Amino acid sequence: MEKRFIYADNAATTRVSDKVLEAMLPYFTTAYGNPSSIYKLGRDAQRDVEDARARVAKAIGADPNEIFFTSCGSESDNWAIKGTAERLAKKGKKHIITSVFEHHAVLHTTQYLEKQGFEVTYIPVDEKGLINPEDIRNAIREDTALVTVMYANNEIGTIQPIDEIAQICREKKVIFHTDAVQAVGHVEINVHEQGIDMLSLSGHKIHAQKGIGALYVRKGIVLPNLIHGGGQERNKRAGTENVPAIVGLGVAVEEAVKNISEKAAIITPRRNKLIDGILQLPYTRLNGDRDKRLPGNLNISIEGIEGESLLLMLDMNGICASSGSACTSGSLDPSHVLLSIGLKHEVAHGSLRLSIDENVSDEDVDYILEVIPKVVERLRSMSPVWEKMMKGEKYE
Repeated sequence: MEKRFIYADNAATTRVSDKVLEAMLPYFTTAYGNPSSIYKLGRDAQRDVEDARARVAKAIGADPNEIFFTSCGSESDNWAIKGTAERLAKKGKKHIITSVFEHHAVLHTTQYLEKQGFEVTYIPVDEKGLINPEDIRNAIREDTALVTVMYANNEIGTIQPIDEIAQICREKKVIFHTDAVQAVGHVEINVHEQGIDMLSLSGHKIHAQKGIGALYVRKGIVLPNLIHGGGQERNKRAGTENVPAIVGLGVAVEEAVKNISEKAAIITPRRNKLIDGILQLPYTRLNGDRDKRLPGNLNISIEGIEGESLLLMLDMNGICASSGSACTSGSLDPSHVLLSIGLKHEVAHGSLRLSIDENVSDEDVDYILEVIPKVVERLRSMSPVWEKMMKGEKYE
C-alpha cells in the first residue's frame, strides 16, 4: 500500500492559498505603510483595507460599514455576545439564549456572563444535531437580550435552520448572532435577506492566514468598544491594522464564495463515499444529519477504539484527521457536541472527523477507505473494550 499525504482536517484550519499569499506579500515589503498615516504609503494601505472590507461585505450580503476586522472568530464571538450583553443589561435585559453544542468561544463566554449575573438558556439539539426553531421561540422572554446559534457545527457539520431562527428573533425584536466560522464559503449567506443581525467569520477556515477574522454588525446595532486607545475600526477596536492579513482575508472570502454550488457538487459525492465506506465497518454510526450538513464534513463514531490512537495511526499513514474540535484536541474529555446528541462517553471517545475540500481527490478517498479498516482492525485487536463487546459483556 503506497503511503501518501492527505490533508482531511480543513475544519481545523486550511492552507493559505497561493492567490491569498501573493496578495499579501507586498504588504510585508513595499506596501508597508500604516493606514493611519497621511502620506501616500499610508493612504494606499488604508485604501486597501477598505477594499478588503468591501469584499468581505459583498461576500455575505452586508454593507462595508457593517464589517469590523478582528483577530479571529473567537474574538468576534466574544465581542458580539459580551458587547450586546453589556449594552442591554442597562435596559434590564439579562437573559441570553444559545444552544448546548456551540463552539467553546460561545459557551465559555455565556458561562462567564452567568457569573456576572446573566441568565442563559441552553437549547437542546435532537439526535441528528439539529435545533427546533420553536424551542427558540418558546425560550424568548421580555428580558432576552440576545440569541446566538452557530450556523454550522464545527464537529458534526450540521447546518442549523438559521433563516427560521432569524425570523423568530426579528418577530420578537431580539438580536440574533450566528457563529458562521464553519459556514462561510460552504453555504450561501446573505445577512440582510436572512435577517441576521451579527455574524462571526474567520480567515484561516477559508484559506487565509491564522489570526484574522471579522464581525458583521447590522447597521443600527451599537456595540461598546472592544479595545480602547485609537481610532481604528471606526473607534471600536484600537490597534494598528494587520494590513497583510486583512488584504488576504478580502481575497480569501471572495474566492471562497465563488461557485459554492459547483464546489459542493464535487465535494459532496466524495464525502458520501467516505461515509458509506466507513459505515460498512461494524459498530459505527454517522454523527449528525446525513443531508443537512456541510459538504465536506463527516463525523463517525467507531466503537471499541480510542479516537487519539486512531488519529495517530492515520497520521502514520499520511492522513491528517481529527476526533473533534482542534481547539480542544488536547482534552481527554469526550466531545460536548457528541454528548449533546445522546452518545455515551465510551462511544464519543471513538469519533473520527474528516473535513475535506476539493483538493481531496477520488484517489485520496479510495486511499482513506483502504487505510481506515486496517487501522480500526488493528486497534480493536488490542482493545480490552472491544474484547468485552464481542463477549457481550458490559463495559464502563
